[in-house]
Amino acid sequence: MPFPSVAYTDAPVLESDADAILLIVPTVSEGAPDPDGWDGLGGALSAVGFTGATGSFQRVHVPGVNTPLAVVGAGTDPSDSALRDAAGTGVRQLTGFSHVAVQALVDAPWRPLAEGAALGGYRFADYKKKSAKVRAARVSVFASAAPSDADTVAVAAVSGAVALVKDLVTTPAEWLGPADFADAAVKAVEGLPVEVEVLDEAALREGGYGGILGVGQGSDRPPRLVRLDYSPAGAQRHVALVGKGITFDTGGLSLKPAASMVGMKYDMCGAATVLAVLKAAAEIRLPVRVSAWLCIADNMPSGRAIRPGDVLRTLDGTTVEVLNTDAEGRLVLADGLAAASREKPDLIVDVATLTGAITVALGNRHAGVMGDDDAVAEYLAAAGRASEPAWQLPLPDHMVDDLDSPIADLQNAKIGDPAGGSLFAGLFLRHFIGRVSEDPDAARIPWVHLDIAGVGMNKSAPFGYTDKGVTGATVRSLVEMLSAEAAR
Repeated sequence: MPFPSVAYTDAPVLESDADAILLIVPTVSEGAPDPDGWDGLGGALSAVGFTGATGSFQRVHVPGVNTPLAVVGAGTDPSDSALRDAAGTGVRQLTGFSHVAVQALVDAPWRPLAEGAALGGYRFADYKKKSAKVRAARVSVFASAAPSDADTVAVAAVSGAVALVKDLVTTPAEWLGPADFADAAVKAVEGLPVEVEVLDEAALREGGYGGILGVGQGSDRPPRLVRLDYSPAGAQRHVALVGKGITFDTGGLSLKPAASMVGMKYDMCGAATVLAVLKAAAEIRLPVRVSAWLCIADNMPSGRAIRPGDVLRTLDGTTVEVLNTDAEGRLVLADGLAAASREKPDLIVDVATLTGAITVALGNRHAGVMGDDDAVAEYLAAAGRASEPAWQLPLPDHMVDDLDSPIADLQNAKIGDPAGGSLFAGLFLRHFIGRVSEDPDAARIPWVHLDIAGVGMNKSAPFGYTDKGVTGATVRSLVEMLSAEAAR
């Protein structure tokens, strides 16, 4: 298992048989008495200058404590989010111990500590001849009150979902092409009440999935569309998730520069996310129907690849002039959104590492969110509860004309005009959202677009429970959103 097993204990950590102890410490007040049972802790912290500042981490020695001890700062009056980050920071950095006991020196519920420990303890089974010191395989979390069964199940499911995203996206593209990814999706939901359908290139051609086929035709590894359906009895709501799954993105004939191509195995992060979220929903047994559409292709240059100026016909009959073959994610999503719309779900959410422009606009911590205002507000509320930063961007009416092509219904890019690149992509995707009924004047199905190109990969220093590399961003927010949908 790529993340530690996390269990509740009502025994104080000093009584634990753990190999190491992690204390979560709020801001240390000068002259404050030692916490109960921790005589000498204040002096030990003072000696190393530890103040309990958010994110600080230190190994310390306290007289009379023979088990290796580390402390991590949670700041003043720590919230559940701060406690989650502190536990993640500590377990991420306290390496070399198989079993770690965690306790907060404030009254803290079990769930945020357990989530942080599980998320921060993730480790990828790398290909190094000699790996670095391992993180804990087992974490015992002390809390004054036992968690509910629902909290225990949710922590395992959500942590496993984030780990699944990290495992899939970190795997080199040579071992995770479209067929491999489809096989991995089938395997991920084995034993769960989930129906799976995999469309190969022949089925895609027969079905009219011209966007996915067009992007994938340059590769020796043909594309796939994977549809998963979790449909519990009695579900009153149906949420469709659509994910971009470009297993490697060279840019196609609009070839990326060498430096920009590094890390492009990461371009299937959206599809990995929707797979993981559906899996978590099924494990938690949320009473809401969830379908997921994984739009999977390699974007490669070859004599068969689409050329700038070619026209593709997508699933709903829309023709698209491809001016930039490196704006391929929106082409595969067009088919996925049209397919999802046919089932008339109550809500559609697409997830994609779609535009570099979103990183310019929002940086590397905030997901870009577009779509219908009410649906976007629902997602932002869920992201707030999950403490995952997100920000709404507009879909301006005045930019709709930019989508026009002189020879097709749409064009997929604005060549030579970088202004509002993320907004243009969002407007392009909106075109493929179906109506709530067959009435031509019916409203569009409520829809949210998540551009995770900035947040899906952490290229800088680790923070909180987030390591360098794939983050699994938006997984927890989407599970929270599904929970809210189930309660409607």
